[in-house]
Amino acid sequence: MALSDTAAFIRANLPVLPVPGIAEIRLHKAVPSSRVGRLAADGDAPPPYWAHHWAGGLALARHVLDHPESVAGRRVLDLGAGSGLVAIAAAKAGAAQVTAVEPDRHALTALALNAALNDVRIDIRAADVAALEVPDVDLVLVGDLFYSDALAGAVTAFLDHCLDRGIDALVGDPWRRPLPLARLDEIARYEVAETGGAAKPGGVFRFCRARDGITPRP
Repeated sequence: MALSDTAAFIRANLPVLPVPGIAEIRLHKAVPSSRVGRLAADGDAPPPYWAHHWAGGLALARHVLDHPESVAGRRVLDLGAGSGLVAIAAAKAGAAQVTAVEPDRHALTALALNAALNDVRIDIRAADVAALEVPDVDLVLVGDLFYSDALAGAVTAFLDHCLDRGIDALVGDPWRRPLPLARLDEIARYEVAETGGAAKPGGVFRFCRARDGITPRP
């Protein structure tokens, strides 16, 4: 599916809706009638996770908007940005520059549509974390990327390289099993509702050097 066709599909089938608990932001969102799985059947496209709301991104976006000092005036990278929720929140909270990195070409199209919808400017780039060089930013935001062991390892290695360069990182996640708790300091938690699910706690963590302490699960 060409990018123009993807954009037309999203506009026609994913209605613009406010994000649960984040009324400041509206996104194109999959609903039962969207049949968004048709995008996943397009060649080698991955499942359209970006079309749904996930706890880590919801918590991280809410935290950024509630604490704009965490991003204001800073150059921010949203890693694995999906449809752009966290990147848009950072832009709205006053980040000097927001870069969104995402490997899924359909998500990149949705991200561009959602940025325009929310009247924010985001530098959108296609890249996979495993091949990503350390960016020239001040802060990395990571929502919902610790859902598999392989990806968790790649993200942890990337964030370690960022720490070596003096770049801070905040992580949003609902305590999925691969989450490297020994590398995280919990700074906030929010009750959030993933697509199709009941309310659950979403944590916001600061990524840090390896240490003995472990953040407890909720």
